[in-house]
Amino acid sequence: MLPKLAIPRSAWSSSAPFIYLQQTSAVAESDVRKLIHDPVELFTRMVQPVLWLVVFGQVFARTRAIPTGGLPYLDFMAPGILAQSVLFGAIFYGISLIWERDLGVVHKFLVSPAPRTALVLGRAVSSAIRGFCQALVLYVVALLLGVHLRLEWHAMVGVLAVVSLGAATFSTFSLIAACIVKSRERFMGIGQVLTMPLFFASNAIYPLSMMPAWLRALSSVNPLTYQVDALRYLMVQGGHIEFGLGFDFYVQILVFALLIAIAAKLYPSIIR
Repeated sequence: MLPKLAIPRSAWSSSAPFIYLQQTSAVAESDVRKLIHDPVELFTRMVQPVLWLVVFGQVFARTRAIPTGGLPYLDFMAPGILAQSVLFGAIFYGISLIWERDLGVVHKFLVSPAPRTALVLGRAVSSAIRGFCQALVLYVVALLLGVHLRLEWHAMVGVLAVVSLGAATFSTFSLIAACIVKSRERFMGIGQVLTMPLFFASNAIYPLSMMPAWLRALSSVNPLTYQVDALRYLMVQGGHIEFGLGFDFYVQILVFALLIAIAAKLYPSIIR
């Protein structure tokens, strides 16, 4: 059953921002319900990041081949793997839009009075909630592996904020891809093509200083780079920040706002 997107003015404040918030939360709630009823997909997408941390991280921690600025390699890598987990979970989020299009759900959303930005933003919020679950699992695994995590409340709130922004950004990017390709088969191919370049053209598993100039140039326009940079400072003890926390958030918010605008414009095209 779809949540009600039209809120009677007699029952709620007539304030436009309040109504917009209600419409956004209704879309988010419908997606979160699916996660509650079927959490298996979330945990299956966690397997690969956990393996990276447990296997790849343990091996490279022994080689000592990657300069980490004095951090143990597992500590250096853990924020990157959390960012990878969020990326991998969000980048395939758009396939749910194609499924809902085929079931006629998207048509019902589009004839509702909710603005297109509310429909897109609601999906981004639900993806952020998925990111919280992924962060919890990665924190537990990292603690078991002896990663020196920062457990101060303000650092953890910062991590959740970065994870939320990352999940919302890449899920919105995924929705844009779904609106363009319109096919499950094509979308799966696009998702596979996008994830690895985004991951490897970032500072997730090695520092920017190790990259050749052309790869550093690519990483500078990769939002995942700024997500990892902020997570490395907020998540682990002694984590070094490259660009500054404020700048990391600024870039992520700017990219997210741009993607929301594009996705809202393209959203109706999914049914054509």
